[in-house]
Amino acid sequence: MVAALFNLAIPDTGARYPHQERNPAKLLIDFSRCFVTLWKDKLGQISLAVTTLFWGAGACLQFIVIKWAERALHLPLEQGAMLSGVSAIGIALGAVIAARHIPLKRATQVLPVGILMGVAVISMISLRWMPAIYVVLILIGAIAGFFVVPMNALLQHRGHVLMSAGHSIAVQNFNENVSILVMLALYSLMIRYDMRIQSVVLIFGLFISGAMYLIMRWNAKNHRLDPHLDRLIGEVKH
Repeated sequence: MVAALFNLAIPDTGARYPHQERNPAKLLIDFSRCFVTLWKDKLGQISLAVTTLFWGAGACLQFIVIKWAERALHLPLEQGAMLSGVSAIGIALGAVIAARHIPLKRATQVLPVGILMGVAVISMISLRWMPAIYVVLILIGAIAGFFVVPMNALLQHRGHVLMSAGHSIAVQNFNENVSILVMLALYSLMIRYDMRIQSVVLIFGLFISGAMYLIMRWNAKNHRLDPHLDRLIGEVKH
């Protein structure tokens, strides 16, 4: 409701979209075209991969923190749930820092920060002192907010250039929700087979760092193939 009120104050830019399809079959074809287009774009695919990883990992991390608080720290459910909220403070801080200091043209330079998120998650295993736990959870959130905000901005920019902001958001949401479902399913399997929560945290942290390293290599390869790739960030849709 607050977001809706803010939208009322946004001035009319004069931009008008053409008539949008309502036929489900044509919508599916249009969505498939946008999906392939965004994943084929050398900047779009990197930002889409990062945001897809982030939202899947973020959803999974909430459950991991609650289970870790229960088994490792022996905290009741309500206190464990509060720990998940602590990382949200860090996300807000990281987002503000990124918005102030990372321009769109330098968006891909924040990728190495994603590796640190996995390292910070792994450090949870040895923590028992609550002040240190709060600091690490805020740090995890700050790292996540810092690297996902530029990636999200880059993704929306490429979506605007290649299709439209609305179409790119639809593709982004589809990928992110699939990521959430898959990662929560894998986490549920580990819990079902009664894996030690320390092992779950370790696997999760290594997965984040490993995935971000592969994305960095992927981005470096794209830049080798096209040394002027970052110039695309300055493009606007005509």
